[in-house]
Amino acid sequence: MTVLDDRIEMAEESVELTLDVMFEWLEMLPVPEGYKTEIVGGHVFMSPQRHHHFEIILDILEQLRAKYSRKQLASDVRIDFPGRLNGFACDVAALADRSVKDGKGHWRYRDIEFVAEVISKDTAANDYGPKRDTYALAEVPVYLVVDPYAGEWHLHTLPEGGKYHACVSFGFGEDVDLTGTVVGLTLKTDDFPRD
Repeated sequence: MTVLDDRIEMAEESVELTLDVMFEWLEMLPVPEGYKTEIVGGHVFMSPQRHHHFEIILDILEQLRAKYSRKQLASDVRIDFPGRLNGFACDVAALADRSVKDGKGHWRYRDIEFVAEVISKDTAANDYGPKRDTYALAEVPVYLVVDPYAGEWHLHTLPEGGKYHACVSFGFGEDVDLTGTVVGLTLKTDDFPRD
């Protein structure tokens, strides 16, 4: 069966459009190696994972290990969020100690204490817009956007009513002070590479 045959078969089926259906379809497509696939507001996005992207993600994960066990950390795994068809693959997610997966084997957004997204040029608008708004709606306490192109980070906290009510931005080299949040530590950004 070819990709075209699969698409014709999918179009002929009368199936309710859900995240599970969309991800099932995506699994049939030849997604290039090194690309991350997400569904944001019902739209499919594929973004390349560059080495500097990986370095920043790994740096954040290593620093979070001061508080979170390996089992409480996730990267690039599907987590379904509230709103219309939001299946994100967060660059970094830190989960509460009490976290358990749902019946489908997915982490629950309600257990997330921290999310970090390292922007890619083609999908940066998602991280600064719809994903930020979705994380606020989901009441993720701490959302960090890392921008290697501008060499800066943006920290969003105090989610309420679908919005973050506090935002702090600084350049790489300035610490991300999370001591006043549920995370309770400081992230160093000195070694974050710029693109």
